Amino acid sequence: MVAATISVQSAAAAVPAQRFIDDYLLYLLARASHVVSTEFHTVLRRAGVQVPVWRVLATLAGSPGETVSGLADACLLQQPTMTKLLDRMVRDNLVKRLPDPKDRRVVRIQMTTRGETVVNELLASAKKHETEVLARHPDIDATALKTLLRGMIGRHRRGKRLPG
Repeated sequence: MVAATISVQSAAAAVPAQRFIDDYLLYLLARASHVVSTEFHTVLRRAGVQVPVWRVLATLAGSPGETVSGLADACLLQQPTMTKLLDRMVRDNLVKRLPDPKDRRVVRIQMTTRGETVVNELLASAKKHETEVLARHPDIDATALKTLLRGMIGRHRRGKRLPG
């Protein structure tokens, strides 16, 4: 695995931790994601797109199709919630359900032409937002950070249980 060294030099990083959560990695990851994502959610609201719909469309962008369980995992939703969301998205002609060519028991979800139209402008806005966020933190190596996060996700996805 590639070791990622991330140098963070900011006034906020220099403040000593007072509470447990102020130096707890899982909280910091979640909080950073929440704070930065909230900025982009304003763009979604203006476009009339709900966050879970965005997550599905963004996951399907560039994909030949995903399973319902794969989408639920990628979009941070429980499978029953994903199924209800997909029902609405099919009704709104954003996605379609297709049988898996290799396993008839599996349903694959693909974006419709309308879904692609909706997501394309949002993808450009998302990349612009990412660029703006990274510009605020010039000391962070974005490639190293993404490599580290992908590694954490992959390693912990395989484990799915606590060590002990």
